[in-house]
Amino acid sequence: MIDFRYHLVSIVAVFLALTVGLVLGTTMLQDPLLNTLQSETADLRGQSEELRAERDSADRLNEGADRLADAVGDDVLEDRLRDVGLVVIGAPGADEDMVASLEERAEAAGADVQGRVSLEDAFVDDGGATFVDELALQVSLTPEDLTGGPYDKAGVELGRALAVGLDEETETPEAPEEGASEGPREEDVEESARPSDEDDSKGAEAVLAAFEEGGLISVRGNPARSADALLVVAPAGAPEGESEAANTLLTGFTTALSETVGPTVLAGGTEAAGEGGLIARALAEEAPYSTVDVAGRPTGDVVTVLALAGALEGTRGAYGIGEGVSGFLPEPLPGPIASEDPEAPEADASSGEQDEARRSASGEEE
Repeated sequence: MIDFRYHLVSIVAVFLALTVGLVLGTTMLQDPLLNTLQSETADLRGQSEELRAERDSADRLNEGADRLADAVGDDVLEDRLRDVGLVVIGAPGADEDMVASLEERAEAAGADVQGRVSLEDAFVDDGGATFVDELALQVSLTPEDLTGGPYDKAGVELGRALAVGLDEETETPEAPEEGASEGPREEDVEESARPSDEDDSKGAEAVLAAFEEGGLISVRGNPARSADALLVVAPAGAPEGESEAANTLLTGFTTALSETVGPTVLAGGTEAAGEGGLIARALAEEAPYSTVDVAGRPTGDVVTVLALAGALEGTRGAYGIGEGVSGFLPEPLPGPIASEDPEAPEADASSGEQDEARRSASGEEE
């Protein structure tokens, strides 16, 4: 019979063997293991330094590009938006500094920034669709013609209130039959049948006022009946609340605006082109207006103005650096808008003749 002492000796022997094995194993593997870890650490440190250097180079390059845009931007954009009535639409959460810098750059290109319409958070609040729908129908002169969802209708009505030169809802009088009295001149009949510009502007202002009083928008300046083109500024990130739902309705709203007014550009920073961003949603739905995802810095603001100029020429594209863009900027570049003043070329020619005369006189004196 095996006694207790035998069991005790066996257990001690097993633990002693384990201890000896651990000591020998760690002693033999210590140097190779440490060398491997040190080598991998050194490699990772080197990669980190390379990435940091690349990032610093990219930052310096971007800063240089921005300084270049500041230095030559006004010359590049000169007359690209000459006398274009521009209204800026700020989506909920749009950066105020970005909006202001875009307005300034557009003005430098010759645009007449007539005003700004900022969409309030209530515009995209959950459960607010019914109110938006009822308000759009209430302010419309032809509610029976409005189709689509609530935000499509709101886009059409706000677009009508902002756009320049929409056709009036009147019919042209028929020409008098042969042998009938001539009666008043046709232009007099047309003039009396159409609402005056003042009445039309007041109606547009009433639409904007209704949306403002409803807490859906805020208005700055005099944007009523003044927009030849629209610049919509996207929020920095996803809107508050249900981002997908908010992006969907804002995309539909902007589409309705662009189809009513005409040339439209949706601009924002790189975040707006990322997951959950408004620009990303617009690109996914192949929206019928241009987008720019590098706005908010001088280089991107120049691209945004070029996109607006391209839209006025009938060109649509997605510009910037995000996924799905057609290029960093429009190619070929849109040209400047010619002056409508017939005396301008004569003035330029006269100025050139005067310069030539001064040079000739200077040569004679010498």
